[in-house]
Amino acid sequence: MLWLSITFLERLIIWDKSLFRSINTHCANPVFDAVMPFMRKQQHWYPLYLALLVFVVAKFKQRAIGWILFFILTVALTDLTGTNIFKYGFERIRPCNDPDLLGTVRMLVPCPAGFGFTSNHAANHFGMAFFFFFTFRHLLKGWVWLGFLWAGLIAFAQVYVGVHFPADVICGALLGLFYGTLTAYLFNRYIGFEKKTRV
Repeated sequence: MLWLSITFLERLIIWDKSLFRSINTHCANPVFDAVMPFMRKQQHWYPLYLALLVFVVAKFKQRAIGWILFFILTVALTDLTGTNIFKYGFERIRPCNDPDLLGTVRMLVPCPAGFGFTSNHAANHFGMAFFFFFTFRHLLKGWVWLGFLWAGLIAFAQVYVGVHFPADVICGALLGLFYGTLTAYLFNRYIGFEKKTRV
C-alpha cells in the first residue's frame, strides 16, 4: 500500500509540473504577460477593498463592524494556516526554484523566498470570495459570483508568472473555501445582514 501511495503521489507531481508548463509556457501571450503580473499584486486591489468597506458601512451601519472583523479574520486564518502549517509542513519548493525546471520557467516577476505549498494568494482571495458569497448572496444575487472569477484569475496568475504550481493554488483555494465558509457561517449565525443569509 505504501508503494502504491508513493507512486500515486509521484504521478500527481508529474501531472502538476506538466500542467504548470502548459500554463506558464504554452499559454504565453503578450496580453497575459502584461495583465497577469498586475492581477497578482494585492496592492492593486486596495481601492476595491476600500470601496467594498465603504459600501458595507454605508448600507449596514453597526452590523458592518462585525462583517469587517470576520472579513479580516478570514484573511488572517487563511494566511496563518497556509504559512505556518502547510508551507513549513510540506516545504515544497516553488517552480522557479525547482531543479527539474531549471532554465525552463518563464519568470515574469522576481522569484519569492520561501516555500510554495499552499498559495497564500489563492487561499486569501478564495477565502474572501467565499465569505463575500455566503454573506451577500441574497442581497446582490448573481453579482456575488464575480468574486470567484476575480479569485480564480489571481490564482491563475500565480501559475502563469512562474511562482506557483497548479496544485499550490488549487489547495490554496480549498483552504479559502474552508475558512470563508466557516467565517460566513459564524457571521450569518450571530450577526447577519438578514435572516435569509444563513449558510
